[in-house]
Amino acid sequence: MLKTARYKAFVDYFSAHQPNPVTELHYNSPFELLVAVILSAQCTDKRINQITPALFERFPTPESLAASTPEEVYTYIKSVSYPNNKAKHLVGMAKILVSEFNSVVPQGIEDLQKMPGVGRKTANVISSVVYQEPAIAVDTHVFRVSNRLGLTNKAKTPLATEMQLMKYLPKELLGVAHHWLILHGRYICVARTPKCEICPLTHFCKYFEQMNTETALRKKEQQQLQKAKQLKKTRKLNQLTAHLKKHTVPNTVDIVD
Repeated sequence: MLKTARYKAFVDYFSAHQPNPVTELHYNSPFELLVAVILSAQCTDKRINQITPALFERFPTPESLAASTPEEVYTYIKSVSYPNNKAKHLVGMAKILVSEFNSVVPQGIEDLQKMPGVGRKTANVISSVVYQEPAIAVDTHVFRVSNRLGLTNKAKTPLATEMQLMKYLPKELLGVAHHWLILHGRYICVARTPKCEICPLTHFCKYFEQMNTETALRKKEQQQLQKAKQLKKTRKLNQLTAHLKKHTVPNTVDIVD
């Protein structure tokens, strides 16, 4: 399948079945979204949504967060991944947000990346979600799924993935495509064992095509046979061990006074 046809199939499916996807992070303002996205690095949205209500209640504004300390912020976010670093990043981000941007979350990618904890991915999320800019954030889900579907080719870095997606996707769909790829990767095209049996995209998925070639199927069959043989061998060994334990006469020593 040509790449243009693959992109068309991708867009056609999700436009029909998931036309208005949104982030699963809970927030009520650009500032809250920025905090949540910083916290979400290498952590689940579910976990972030559990801890942000108390965090936002204590720090409802950039000023209140900037006036705090990493030690205090840590007490609210200690259950997320890398809480010490993220606490420092949040306080540092808030200080710059107040001093350089008058407490208004900036729109530009370069300005956003001036703040601690804000890399290109986070900046693209804010730019596309808050300001509807034509940007696409590449996290682990986007990186993995776009490669498996064949939307990218030999993209070894998130930036290379971003550039290829921006080249072929319509600008007006970049923001929603980000959510399409994330949600598909989170619930169906998971990292270790993708759920190809329920995936609606297998008709144009490059990964599925590769995994179902004659060679791949033969290899899979051999692995299953080997696994079955090993299981049978283990069961026999366990049965033999149990039999020996049952029929072994314990050693006894007669003690003569």
